Amino acid sequence: MRPGEQIGLVLAGLFGAAGVAGAAAGAHGGIAHLDVVGPFLIMHAGALAALVALSLSLSPAPRLVGLAGAAIAIGVLLFSVDLALRGLYGLRLAPMAAPAGGTLTIIGWLLLALAALTIRRRRP
Repeated sequence: MRPGEQIGLVLAGLFGAAGVAGAAAGAHGGIAHLDVVGPFLIMHAGALAALVALSLSLSPAPRLVGLAGAAIAIGVLLFSVDLALRGLYGLRLAPMAAPAGGTLTIIGWLLLALAALTIRRRRP
């Protein structure tokens, strides 16, 4: 497994765990924004794990698959951390961190769509 794939799986696991914790805190603690952060993290945990699986199944993996994963991971981190900080402490990660993170996540999904158009079928 290449380092980028390993990082992707570590982030997928952390996103999943943080997502469940965030969803629980949002549901039981009534903490603002965590009701959004939890499902957002859980959904993208699965997406990152799937991107790593795709990357492992392709030899060589298209560079766009890695870029898509990186954009999604960084975007989710920016978006989720900013909203969690707002809900828990009334702080912001940085000005426009959540919108920038959301935009980067969208770009990551679009890169994945573009990567799908560039993947060539392997011949048996």
